[in-house]
Amino acid sequence: LHGVDGSAGMLERARSTGLYRQLRRCVLGREPLPAPAGNRPAPGGDAAPEGAPGDATRVPAEHYDAVTVVGALGEGQVPSTAVPELLRVTKPGGFLCLTTRSNPSNLRYKAELEAALGRLERQGAWQKVLAQEVERWERATSEEESTQGTGYISGVVYIYRKCPVPPVEEG
Repeated sequence: LHGVDGSAGMLERARSTGLYRQLRRCVLGREPLPAPAGNRPAPGGDAAPEGAPGDATRVPAEHYDAVTVVGALGEGQVPSTAVPELLRVTKPGGFLCLTTRSNPSNLRYKAELEAALGRLERQGAWQKVLAQEVERWERATSEEESTQGTGYISGVVYIYRKCPVPPVEEG
C-alpha cells in the first residue's frame, strides 16, 4: 500500500500501523500526487525521502490497480476537483473506492462530489459498481450533526471501475 496525507501527524499515525510500503505528504487537490520514491529521483539521483512534500513529479498515469480515499472527501478537506487526478493514476479496469459523509454540514460538498462522479460516468471514464449509504458511518461530534438523534452521522461508499481505453479505429 502507498498512502498520502496532507498532515505529518496523520502520516506518522499511518506509519505506526506497519501497513504501508510508502507514505508521502501531499495535499490532494492542491498539488499532484507525488510519484513513488522508486520512480522519483531527488537532486543527486537518489529517491526522495518518505513523507517529503509532493512536487511537480507526478505519479505516472495508470499506475495503481486500486485507489481509495476514505474520510477525506468532505467540506474543508479534499476538494471534489481532485477526483480526476485519482482516476488518472488508476489502471484501466482498476477500482476507485471513495467515501463522504451525509451529515448536514457536508450536504453541499456531497452534491458537488456526486455531480463530478456523474460527469465522469457520462463521459465514459468509469462505471459505477456501488453507491451504498451507511447509516452509522461515524460518531457525530454534535447533536445537530447526528442522524435522527442516533449519535452517529451517515455516509456513503462509492465504488467505480475505470473503463478500458477504447481501441483506436484505423481508417
